[in-house]
Amino acid sequence: MNSTWTEQWWPIAYVQDLDPARPSRFTLLERDLVIWWDAGGDRWRVFPDVCPHRLVPLSEGRINAEGQLECPYHGWSFDGDGHCRVIPQAEDDARSESRRSRCASLHTATGQGLLFVWMGAPDAAMETPLPLVPALEENPQSWTVQDTFRDLPMDAVTLLENVLDVSHVPFTHHRTVGKRENAAPVKAVVTHEGRDGFEAFWEEGPRRGQLGSQSTRFHAPQLMWHDLTAKGFGRILTVVYAVPIRRGECRLFARFPFQFQSTIPRLLIGLRPRWLQHIGNHKVLEDDQVFLHWQERVLERHGGSAAADRAFFLPTSSDRYVAALHRWLNDNGGEPFADRPLPARLGTDALMDRYTSHTIHCRSCSTALDRVRKARPWSWALLWSGAALVGFGQGNRWSVIGLACAAIAALGLRQLGRWEQGLTRGDGQAPRNQLR
Repeated sequence: MNSTWTEQWWPIAYVQDLDPARPSRFTLLERDLVIWWDAGGDRWRVFPDVCPHRLVPLSEGRINAEGQLECPYHGWSFDGDGHCRVIPQAEDDARSESRRSRCASLHTATGQGLLFVWMGAPDAAMETPLPLVPALEENPQSWTVQDTFRDLPMDAVTLLENVLDVSHVPFTHHRTVGKRENAAPVKAVVTHEGRDGFEAFWEEGPRRGQLGSQSTRFHAPQLMWHDLTAKGFGRILTVVYAVPIRRGECRLFARFPFQFQSTIPRLLIGLRPRWLQHIGNHKVLEDDQVFLHWQERVLERHGGSAAADRAFFLPTSSDRYVAALHRWLNDNGGEPFADRPLPARLGTDALMDRYTSHTIHCRSCSTALDRVRKARPWSWALLWSGAALVGFGQGNRWSVIGLACAAIAALGLRQLGRWEQGLTRGDGQAPRNQLR
């Protein structure tokens, strides 16, 4: 793989979604990793997810009483530097500190709420800054940041293409975050191109100039953001990290920072639970997830990014973002998995999965799903109790109380069912295609 992709700091999790009490796994650039909290070192550690003893995944193990990462198979335990400290089966002449018993401890760092891991030559890690958004470093307390993530069934390049392309929003996301009537020419100008990515400026900006001018930055190879200041509202960023897991799969980290001119919007956003926000984010992502999964397979048959200028027809200024992305790719080593074929196309049910692509990895959503499922039996109990009161009261005030309880329970069950579906799978129905 070209060093463009390996000599990088990559985000692999929001720190708030990690559990210090247990290890978790992530796959980055086809490399399985285990993430765990090293209490002795007071930092997050990342190892290759394999025990040097019998090659089982360490992410299936635990963090033991000594604060070490313990293998689930034979209990070998490792400290934060990767040294094996305990081999329970060891005889007197067996040494746990053998070089072959060590795990590689990759460089990690945290910034702007994200955990990053360095995937390149170890000596270069400290010389390379984290890919962060400079605006968020300026007066960080003034920003209200909503974030989400999801594992998507598409290459990171396909995701970058999509989020850089501002012209699709009025059509693809009609009735979610866009309106068709706001579609207009995007007279964007690319103001800088280089090995570090590119910058572009759109003077009119979204919604036919109603919001203000918008600048775009692609910080190669994984980060992009749109930046605009809406008149009378405040500054709004749309930030996306596109992290390649393997061919045909990536993790999206999306951030929506707001710098409001008034305190009221900030207070209102703070009232909405993170898990409810994530349900809404899923709906927007699913607007285009199905056809992007198809699109990249058609492009693959035409020769991939190397043939994008022939495969695509890009006649307007709105296509300059996509054209600049593919120029950067082809000038800097190409796609990360160019020699790998895409996996078989998935059906709609698989594409609409939210549980394994998000909820099990999100502390907010997994906690909410657990509470929703625990509330269902209580709602059923209230419903049957209300029905019993109706029969027992035979028309008196107990019947009225019973009817009220039953109605509340029925409404509660309906809402709980909607929340459970919102946390587990999408319905596959894009709002833009609804007749009403």
